[in-house]
Amino acid sequence: MSDTDRIEAAVFRRLLEHLDSRKDVQNIDLMNLAGFCRNCLSKWYVAAASEAGVNLDYEQGRERVYGMPYEEWKAKYQTPATPEQTAAFKQRQRD
Repeated sequence: MSDTDRIEAAVFRRLLEHLDSRKDVQNIDLMNLAGFCRNCLSKWYVAAASEAGVNLDYEQGRERVYGMPYEEWKAKYQTPATPEQTAAFKQRQRD
């Protein structure tokens, strides 16, 4: 593994740790502010695994990103989107 690969892997782990420490930040918040969310990271993780020849499904990718099964995370931490969050999300999709 190259130095770049090791650094990028460490940064990814740090990003996951940071997201794990900010469970108050909802996916819709991430989408509205950054254009990606934990689910996007999960999809990217699965795609990278596939490119590396590793068989990994979406739920396994989600578990890696969320640190637990998605349904468990959702039940514990996901809150309903506010009307303001929903409106911002819809506006972002139009832009």
